[in-house]
Amino acid sequence: MQALTNRVKVLDQKPLTFKERLYLPAIFSGMLITFSHLFKKKATINYPEQKRPFSPVFRGLHILNRDEEGRERCTACGLCAVSCPAEAITMESAERQKGEEGLYREEKYAAKYEINMLRCIFCGLCEEACPKDAIYLTETFAPANYSRKSFIYGKPDLLIPDPTKEPEAFAKAQGGIKAHKEKVR
Repeated sequence: MQALTNRVKVLDQKPLTFKERLYLPAIFSGMLITFSHLFKKKATINYPEQKRPFSPVFRGLHILNRDEEGRERCTACGLCAVSCPAEAITMESAERQKGEEGLYREEKYAAKYEINMLRCIFCGLCEEACPKDAIYLTETFAPANYSRKSFIYGKPDLLIPDPTKEPEAFAKAQGGIKAHKEKVR
């Protein structure tokens, strides 16, 4: 049989020496490597008890922000949806009705706001494009799930708690936003 290239390498199969047939030196060198790793610092952490530090530019799940009076900041301008390269954000706007002044800051608001987390590439362009500081990317990981529908987050999933009804939860959510702003600066 003729070789197609000149790169053919003939293998030299010499018989094993007595030392190689014992396999003991190879076993001892492997055990030496194993024992040396026992005394080194572990690379893993105990996740539920310990949390690893995040990079200052880490981008996680999205949240929709409220102001101090509990009104939604989002005015449905659509800049976040337009700036999203993955087209993961969809929204529908509506006009504020009489009696809804305590719910929305502006006359227009997002009646429907959805983010498809399977499409999202966590680039942060939606956060940068928002003129009202209504959307933020937090330090929370996207959770694992079994159905595709559960990865489409609606407005109730994204809104932070109302400060008038749940001040502790609002302060906790605001603390994450303020810490994120300070890290980015």
